[in-house]
Amino acid sequence: MEQIVVAAIVQNWCVTCPTRRQNLQDFCEGLDVRTREHAKSLARVCNRKHLWDTYGIINDIIPFSDDLPHADIHELMAGDLLHQVIKGCFKEHLVDWVFAYIILEHGETVGHGIWGQIDRRLAAVPTFPGLRPFHQGRDFKQWTGDDSKGLMKIFLPAVVNFIPPDMTRAIKYFMEFCYLVRRSIQTEDTVARITHCLERYHHYRQIFVTTGVRPEGFSSLPLQHSAFHYPHHIRQFGAPNGLCSSITESKHIKAVKEPWRRSNKYNPLAQMLSTNQRTDKLAAARMDFTDRGMLEGSCLSDAMQAFLSLALGDDELDSDELEDGEFEEEQPNGNAIEDGGDPEDDGAVEGPKVLGDVSLAKRPERAYPRTLPELGTCFGVPHLPSLVASFLYDQTHNEPLPDGSPTPPCPPLQHLNVYHSAAATFYAPSDISGIGGMRRERIRATPSWFNGPARYDCVFAENDSTVEGFRGLHAARVQTFFSFECGGVEYPCALIHWYSPVADEPDELTGLWVVEPDFDTDNRPFYGVIHLDSILRLAHLIPVFGDAVIPPDFQQSQSLDAFKTYYVNKYADHHAHEIAF
Repeated sequence: MEQIVVAAIVQNWCVTCPTRRQNLQDFCEGLDVRTREHAKSLARVCNRKHLWDTYGIINDIIPFSDDLPHADIHELMAGDLLHQVIKGCFKEHLVDWVFAYIILEHGETVGHGIWGQIDRRLAAVPTFPGLRPFHQGRDFKQWTGDDSKGLMKIFLPAVVNFIPPDMTRAIKYFMEFCYLVRRSIQTEDTVARITHCLERYHHYRQIFVTTGVRPEGFSSLPLQHSAFHYPHHIRQFGAPNGLCSSITESKHIKAVKEPWRRSNKYNPLAQMLSTNQRTDKLAAARMDFTDRGMLEGSCLSDAMQAFLSLALGDDELDSDELEDGEFEEEQPNGNAIEDGGDPEDDGAVEGPKVLGDVSLAKRPERAYPRTLPELGTCFGVPHLPSLVASFLYDQTHNEPLPDGSPTPPCPPLQHLNVYHSAAATFYAPSDISGIGGMRRERIRATPSWFNGPARYDCVFAENDSTVEGFRGLHAARVQTFFSFECGGVEYPCALIHWYSPVADEPDELTGLWVVEPDFDTDNRPFYGVIHLDSILRLAHLIPVFGDAVIPPDFQQSQSLDAFKTYYVNKYADHHAHEIAF
């Protein structure tokens, strides 16, 4: 709405191109864009009614940019991911069309019963950081942008069994388009994939016409048409990365909502003003420190330079040598780059120094045994000492234990501690992240979460770092975190239940990988012990519901134990979409 007002365009017309309102459904490439010169030329030769009916131009309103010599309001129109794509195309169109199809296909009574099952499936999806819980399904009064984003993440597995295959494919390609557009780094390859997803989506969305949901087609839907222009927007403005036209709304979040959340909610105005003042002072201090050069380098490099200045004297110390790498700092993996070596040979790449790190909670839990056999009995894994022995063998030997060889005895362990959580920090610039694109999330493995049921999260574990996507990863469910010392070395570990893919490719309909929990020959869970460095981050598994009927009293905490197979949800967030394809 904001865009058509500032551009003086008739409602339901495209603000970017002069495509007629009756032809908005046609997929075209290289559409001509509106320009100020073209609009003025039309205004000189056409009357007001002709401009309105034929070109969608409101001649009575002059855009504010007309008096600016180098600004064209039409060239400044960028995409609006939230309102055009997520809340518009997905929530107001696709979700409503699926609901309409189910009612048309099955009738009012059966159709509402199916939607009741879909709501229960949405409510049964396991918890995940940043994912809005749908305890009552999708039937609530006021939808926010976060609600629409949350529904998009889990919608496909919930409805796949109730809609035709082509309808599933249409939703799949549209979601692929959304997540590709949202990436913080865009290349020609990404833009080509975006265009391909749009083409496939417009091909498969015809199912809504043939089934009677949209018998009139899509010509009167400018929100659907707006997706055509995103490849052009990316080439024109760069990565959208969550761009929304409601800039004032985002400023309101920063200046009002976030300070209010930080207050104690009692007489919050003074607290909010104080928070804003402190935030401004911190920003000003950072700019001042940057101008003074106080944020350059590190404490280690500064201390080394001061030491060398005292030892050699200022005249003998050439600061350029320090910058050129004569005194290299230790790398994150603990190995310094040798003098004269090529950093590229050691795998150095542009970007943050640490792509991922997992660390245990600060405090261990006290109510657990301090010996390995007793701890295994406590967790129902009596062969835990054997698992730890195999783990230690892998850690201390370059080659794995040969098949059929007996497991070596577990050496004595010291300082055995159990933890209920670990923190994963990883590079995820496409999601909400801090300076440098780093994001942090907590992995839980606790027998009681907020005095309620147990919570054992799933994770991505590294399998083969040379293979891209999920083929180079494992899915696993953490049973507990623990650490111990052996031979003077501390080992932070996780006891996990392995999951394996059911096929060599993702599911053709949904585009999601399907995994199943592993069991041994005695039908017992197949456990393993891995180092914390093998864990990449949290994984979100959604049950493959199939024809199952979810009872009304089904609890969300039961989902990871009640089904045989699970989707690896790459739509949980944008980082998951980049690694779980």
